[in-house]
Amino acid sequence: MVRQVTVTGAYGFIGRHVARRWAAAGWRVIGMGHGSWSRGDWKAWGIDEWHAVDITLETLVTYAGEPEQIVHCAGSGSVAFSVAHPYQDFQRSVQTTIATLEYARLHAPSARIVLLSSGAVYGNAEQVPTPEATPLAPESPYGVHKAIAEQLCASYAREHRLSVAIVRLFSIYGNGLRKQLLWDACRKLRDGDTLFAGTGAERRDWLHVSDAVDLLMAAAEHATADCPIVNGGSGRSASVAEVLAILQRAFPAVNAIRFSGSQRKGDPEHFHADIARARKWGWQPAVSLEDGIAQYLAWLQSGIA
Repeated sequence: MVRQVTVTGAYGFIGRHVARRWAAAGWRVIGMGHGSWSRGDWKAWGIDEWHAVDITLETLVTYAGEPEQIVHCAGSGSVAFSVAHPYQDFQRSVQTTIATLEYARLHAPSARIVLLSSGAVYGNAEQVPTPEATPLAPESPYGVHKAIAEQLCASYAREHRLSVAIVRLFSIYGNGLRKQLLWDACRKLRDGDTLFAGTGAERRDWLHVSDAVDLLMAAAEHATADCPIVNGGSGRSASVAEVLAILQRAFPAVNAIRFSGSQRKGDPEHFHADIARARKWGWQPAVSLEDGIAQYLAWLQSGIA
């Protein structure tokens, strides 16, 4: 019998990579969430059924089927959006999470659930690299809502014996990403715009999407009522200036990179994951930042974007 996974937010950047990875492993994939794409497109990403719906208890009961696993990718993916639209961000992150958990409690209690959380729950952590036991101090609505979603998962796992795992993803990138630093920077450099926000010293832990999805699959196997939490990063940080310097090599005609010195509201200065706990699962990041950026630039220059 073919095993089934339900992927919420399967239209999104990480969600579609999740769908393809599970499909490649032989799973039947049901995708749900926002997004308008053709049958041919979602089939190409390994999705057997696509349902363009809000993630609510009612839609999950109607469309989620009988999953052995649920990968909850639905939710906001932008600090800036959460600052400008905190109520909508709450709906996307918190309400979709409790709907997914309640669906599992009532209709799929044996399913293993993976929540995509974020390193943003740490805020400006004093300890770098940052382990999972670090007290949470989110600085944006995005981080606050992810922390609430984590608490809901821990509560449902404890009170209702659901099998849950949480992965705190850091800066995920890869082919197909059409937002955030790499996408924005490539478009700016293409147009000769070399002025960027911040100081350039801000540091991020970059993890290629293929490595992130492998970790999510490992998390599904380790989901229990103890609700384990792992960081999803590379274990290495790079400054924004360093990343832009790598990108600039593909745009040799542009002038020197400049920084405004102003920091975006809600963005911590340093993100660097301690990934010792994830490594104990046998997982290891395989794509270096340099190779991942080279692949991303090749994808952009191929005309796919």
